[in-house]
Amino acid sequence: MVDADLSKYFDTILHSELLKSVAARIADRDMLRLVKQWLKAPVEEQAGKGGKRITGGKSVTKGTPQGGVISPILANRYMNRFLKYWEKTKQPQRLRARIVSYADDFVILSCGRAAEALDWTRGVMNRLGLTLNEGKTKLRNARQERFEFLGYSFGPHRHWRDGRWYLGASPSPKSVARARQKVRDVLRASQTEPWPDVRNRLNAVLRGWDAYFCYGTRKKTNRTIDNHVVQNVRGFLRRRHKVRSRSTVRFGYEAIFGDMGVYSLSRNWKPVRR
Repeated sequence: MVDADLSKYFDTILHSELLKSVAARIADRDMLRLVKQWLKAPVEEQAGKGGKRITGGKSVTKGTPQGGVISPILANRYMNRFLKYWEKTKQPQRLRARIVSYADDFVILSCGRAAEALDWTRGVMNRLGLTLNEGKTKLRNARQERFEFLGYSFGPHRHWRDGRWYLGASPSPKSVARARQKVRDVLRASQTEPWPDVRNRLNAVLRGWDAYFCYGTRKKTNRTIDNHVVQNVRGFLRRRHKVRSRSTVRFGYEAIFGDMGVYSLSRNWKPVRR
């Protein structure tokens, strides 16, 4: 398979080619003019040491402003050129492959012809004015090594009970680290909101995680995050109530996930054994 990564995708989209792609679907000249103005709009960005800088403007010929409300739509429209050309030239049949994509993130799954798929992709991307990040784009054997895609880690996993290997999916380490950081951000020491408001914000983070990572192997990860939540909620409430003891009973698993109403991912309230 090809684990692909585009280098500075949003910054390298050619305006002329992008507008051709948009014009193929939209005939309204006023709308096309408005899209062009969006692309040419100057953007104020934060620079180093608290300074600011202006990017974009009338002289710029490529790039869509990151953070702009229309940028994801335009980026998807431009990426669609690559996906259509892939189908039009019958690469799925020739390379025995398929592309799985989301915006500018994509992987190519191939039965023994991944190297050819990568060479073909590199050439087409160059013609589109885009560049593969050679340092991050890799050929992988998905049956023997993992790869990360859209927050998941795909590939061989070891069953926790009998140790056998199987092909599956689980939340990636980076996703787990981000979830733990979001929990710490909600329960930061400077937080002064009433506990019900803090709890609701925390539950929104946890429910969002639970809704997205609803596929694959996640039992151990969910228990790990539950433990992290308990430790941080306990520390937060101890500081707020100025409790000196460890409060493992007062702010224990059953209290936090029960009466206090914190959302549990694993729903068994047992700490992970290390």
